Amino acid sequence: MTFPDSTPSDPWSVPAPEQPLAPEPVAPGPVIAQIGDMAVTSTVVHTPAGDIPLAGSTWTVNDYWHNEQKIPPWAIVAAIVGFCVLTVFSLLFLLVKVTVPRGTVQVTVTNATRQYVARIPVTDQSQVTYVHQQVNYVRSLAAL
Repeated sequence: MTFPDSTPSDPWSVPAPEQPLAPEPVAPGPVIAQIGDMAVTSTVVHTPAGDIPLAGSTWTVNDYWHNEQKIPPWAIVAAIVGFCVLTVFSLLFLLVKVTVPRGTVQVTVTNATRQYVARIPVTDQSQVTYVHQQVNYVRSLAAL
């Protein structure tokens, strides 16, 4: 019975130093809040650009939204159909305007040299309020 020789065949070779095993990443836990494309856990903010530590992070929120005036589709159809019946009066349908709020809420997270900006599209005030509430909750977690 022969055993393989564990010594190198070259007597002048230097054995390679043992590489320490890399520590396994600690699971940060479940997602506590989702703000745009950022997922917040109890220790880390996961962003598409990489992870940012939650402790000591700074959060800012900016609203960039406005109201647009537009003619609703039903008014255009009524003006076209009514043009055959009452020519002048059907054009009054084109004066109908609907206010449509549009815009984005910009959420910025900063920790030391790392920064990420998420732009979240919104269509009404309740969505803006919800984003502000989420950011305030995450701010309270970051202060712990």
